Amino acid sequence: MNNRLFLSLLLLSTFIGASAARIRGTVLSETDSTTVVGAICRLMDAETLLRATQTEENGGFSLETSTGKTLKLIVSMTGYKPTEVVLKTMGKDISLGDIYLSGDATLGEVTVSSQAIMDSRGRTIVFPTDSEVKASPTSISLFQKLPLAGLLANPVNRSLSVDGGTPMTLINGVPSTITDVLALKPKEISRIEYSRLTPARYADRNVTGLISITLKKREDGGSVYLYGRSAVNTAFVDASVSTSYHQGPSQFKINYVPSWRNYQSVYDFTKGAYIAPDFKVDLDESDRSPFDYFTNNISLKYIYSPKESTVFSAALNLDTSTNHRRVIQKTSDSQLGDYDSRGKSRGAEKTPALDLYFRRDFNEKNSLELQVVGTLGFDEYRRANEYFFPDGSEQSYLNDIDSHRRSLISEVSYIHSFSDNSSLSGGYQNTLSHSSNTYLDSGHKAILTENNNYVYARFSQRIKRVFFALSTGAKLYWVKNDLNRRDFIRNISMVQASWNVSQSVNLQGAFSYSPNIPGLSALTDHPQQSTPYLVVNGNPSLKVAENFVYQLMASYSHKYFYVSATGTYMTTDNATFSDVTYLGNGQFLSQSVNSKRSQSVSGRLYFRLNEIKGFGASLSLGYSHYESAGKGWDHSLDSFSGSVYCWWTKDKFTLSYWRSFPGKSLRGHMVSKGENGDEISLVFRPNKHWAVEASWMYMFHRRGTEYPAWNYSPVNPSYRDRYIRDNGNMVTLSVTYDADFGTIFRTSRRTLKNTDNGSSILKN
Repeated sequence: MNNRLFLSLLLLSTFIGASAARIRGTVLSETDSTTVVGAICRLMDAETLLRATQTEENGGFSLETSTGKTLKLIVSMTGYKPTEVVLKTMGKDISLGDIYLSGDATLGEVTVSSQAIMDSRGRTIVFPTDSEVKASPTSISLFQKLPLAGLLANPVNRSLSVDGGTPMTLINGVPSTITDVLALKPKEISRIEYSRLTPARYADRNVTGLISITLKKREDGGSVYLYGRSAVNTAFVDASVSTSYHQGPSQFKINYVPSWRNYQSVYDFTKGAYIAPDFKVDLDESDRSPFDYFTNNISLKYIYSPKESTVFSAALNLDTSTNHRRVIQKTSDSQLGDYDSRGKSRGAEKTPALDLYFRRDFNEKNSLELQVVGTLGFDEYRRANEYFFPDGSEQSYLNDIDSHRRSLISEVSYIHSFSDNSSLSGGYQNTLSHSSNTYLDSGHKAILTENNNYVYARFSQRIKRVFFALSTGAKLYWVKNDLNRRDFIRNISMVQASWNVSQSVNLQGAFSYSPNIPGLSALTDHPQQSTPYLVVNGNPSLKVAENFVYQLMASYSHKYFYVSATGTYMTTDNATFSDVTYLGNGQFLSQSVNSKRSQSVSGRLYFRLNEIKGFGASLSLGYSHYESAGKGWDHSLDSFSGSVYCWWTKDKFTLSYWRSFPGKSLRGHMVSKGENGDEISLVFRPNKHWAVEASWMYMFHRRGTEYPAWNYSPVNPSYRDRYIRDNGNMVTLSVTYDADFGTIFRTSRRTLKNTDNGSSILKN
């Protein structure tokens, strides 16, 4: 055993200490000797991509390789002829000096095929092409066109999801929100790094996958971006307002993203029962459930970067929302007869937050990041359900809650790169919070204090075409409310491997383990009557759910074609789900409990056809098999899902079509189907500032958005058919305007020295 350990350490030290040659250079325009920013530099071994990067604001680039044979460097940029340089490193550094790119007057609009897609260090790196940007008035429409398997860009609700979950989003390395993404102009996005796997650093944030957006370099000046969308035939309004100004090392940004809905034709039809050994009631309910909401997301951000190695940002975010819901219900009750009921609820939330972020690259090998986020949350919820029975009696159930939360999140992360092939990172996160739920009907006040600690370490190594990463961490979570205290110590780990078989073929495999620790509402023991038959309560004895995920992925790209396949197996110990049990005397209890078994197997195929004479298309197909079991019951489910997107650009017009084929999912007794959606869109761009878009959503579908659900519980079986008819055959019009003001230019100084102010873009 000792000999094996010694051998392993010896091999590891050999990889870490292997000599590497650094290749430096500066890319200039042959026409006027100005620097070319954002040029793609690829280091090739025959047809195999070894390393790739982009030129920085001074035109400089730096690549590192431990290969001693003859290599080829390809430098390319839209609007220029590509340049090739043949070199032999022999393990020594090479300074190429100035590399000039000549313009190509006959090139026109360049279409970059598979070379705009790279797999490196377990991530997919995409460089949006000029034609993709031109055909995309918003950042969401740009993400629809990119070859990112597992990513769903929904143009109806303007959201991004990865394998059904919310991704971790970074903009220029700074943690960001969907509000920040919606405020981006497509033309300012330089590249996107994407992974369906959640990096170790963010494994404790309840996110799925990673989207890292790098913006183009900008100097002094400002910009304005305005977007507005409204439906012609229903109350449906979205908008984005973004303005920024750059002055020297300082950047100022203001983002405002409001959204308003007022839906009156919302219908629920539920057929179910409550079943016990000595009691049974059949219920047939028909509801009209109108609702409206108004959300406002405001962000004020200041970014200070005196040099490339130092970044400080301060963001003040204010999210507010109000919502009103009503239920007008008719019930056929086998016990109480036919009766009417009315329900009203309203809510108001305010969440101000201050986000401070700092990054310092001490040199090419060492980097430190710090982040502190302070949040206050105010939530008012009022609900009243009234029942009018055939005998003239009435019953009402109130659920009025005031919720307050304050939290402080602190994080420190450190990265050390032994070389371009090897790195070690680690970090510590701490969340302190105090939450209270005051139940106004009873005066009961539930208080929860949380102390969540997460410490992790990650090691990555690349050996020729193979990259692997190992991360592990400890989650120490202490939670206490007025009734009990719970302490949790859990591990979070991931193993990832990626093999670039060739420039066109990539294989990946991954394993991850993560816990799901229950929150305040699930643990709080405070029963509340919500209907004549149902009592809702938390479960203080709820166990931690533990997720084990195994994934295999393969991708192939060739010129205009890209395809990927993904297989996933997931099993969860102590999975939580909502269950109903009988209390006696015609009363039933609903609460979260742990299941005996929960697992799923899924496969997904993704096809993309790159732009051919302005036409592009993507197709996603998926299959999932679910199983869940508990004491005395066992369920299984097979589900198919998919989506299709295609677009065609001609001159100033872009025509596109998107459709989602939602699948079903099984959790405990409950089966639910995802949200359907489709859209045909025509975009007209008369000039570089304006874009006008007309869309037709839920075409030939008068029921609009549908949310069917089944409950196979032996105690509370039911089927619910819910749909929002307001969305059916919805026509929307949108206008986009963007403009730059002041002096915005690329750095035009010609440097005589080889410089490398930042890490390679492919570094983690």
